[in-house]
Amino acid sequence: MKRIIKKLISIFLLLLLIMSILFIGIGYVNYVKAIDDVSIADKVAEIRKRPHYVTFDKINENLFTATVAIEDRRFYEHHGVEYRSMLRAAVTNVFAHGIVGGGSTITQQLAKNLYFDYQPSYLRKVSEIFVAYDLEKKLSKKEILELYVNVINYGDNHIGIYEAAHGYFHKEPSELTIDEATLLAGLPQSPSNYQLSNHYKEARLRQKQVLEAMVDTDVLTSHEMQQLLQ
Repeated sequence: MKRIIKKLISIFLLLLLIMSILFIGIGYVNYVKAIDDVSIADKVAEIRKRPHYVTFDKINENLFTATVAIEDRRFYEHHGVEYRSMLRAAVTNVFAHGIVGGGSTITQQLAKNLYFDYQPSYLRKVSEIFVAYDLEKKLSKKEILELYVNVINYGDNHIGIYEAAHGYFHKEPSELTIDEATLLAGLPQSPSNYQLSNHYKEARLRQKQVLEAMVDTDVLTSHEMQQLLQ
């Protein structure tokens, strides 16, 4: 009986390995097709030519600090992918019987916005990983952050920080206060559920999470957080 069980386990593991290789292979093929259609250099150039594209130095630095703290606190340490976060998300998804989180880094989110649709899928996640590695090779962290805040959805049909700053606060991205910047940084996680037009209370609760993340990463003190919350 033990011999049969061992054999069944071996067969199961072999099938799992084969399926994983095929899955990664299909994801890689999709990635190659995507960058063959439009190269990363061309994609980046296309985005930078948009009328409302805002460069790094014209955006309030608190937005970048808050975004990294809440979305990807190891952004400056990893090379595009955070496997620990992905593993935690995978476990959560198993218990939730569906995809409720992806554990994506800022670089992966940028990859998704550049090349892939918003329908959650593990296959897309594999393709996204390959693009993320390419982005990290070709761009600096500063450039990745700059592109990210220019393409991400801030709710209420505001795509990019220019539209968000003007649409919500009627000001330039460089003129945002720390209160406004930390409020905006929390919206991309779920734009439709945090957009300020009809979910202002939820957005403020989300902002508290952003501020707590900033305290956890030592870019804000507890006293400063309390002042902002008041």
